[in-house]
Amino acid sequence: MSAPEELRYTEEHEWVATRADDVVRVGITEYAQDQLGDVVFVDLPEAGKSVTAGEPFGEVESTKSVSELFAPVDGEVVAVNDAVADSPELINSDPYGEGWLVEIKVSDADAVAGLLDADAYNRLTAG
Repeated sequence: MSAPEELRYTEEHEWVATRADDVVRVGITEYAQDQLGDVVFVDLPEAGKSVTAGEPFGEVESTKSVSELFAPVDGEVVAVNDAVADSPELINSDPYGEGWLVEIKVSDADAVAGLLDADAYNRLTAG
């Protein structure tokens, strides 16, 4: 299970894709969804909510457990994937595509560069 090269990652298994105008798209990695099992519920913040890097911003509930979602960067939620709220199984079937969670307008664009690259994330999950 190899992490896509173009994304950045957190040690909490979120991925970050740079969009435009200091906006990033956030989701959970294939590794994370595999560890969780079948996702049955997602609790996401509303657009307009401020998030702080490393702090919880929502939850993912699976048949195995409930896991917190952690913000990868400081910023403001500008979009929420309503399709995932309606069909949480999208996280399992397409974690890097239709299973994205939120988009955040980052306070500091340089913060994304400080996240793990694909090689570092692959080493983290190889254990």
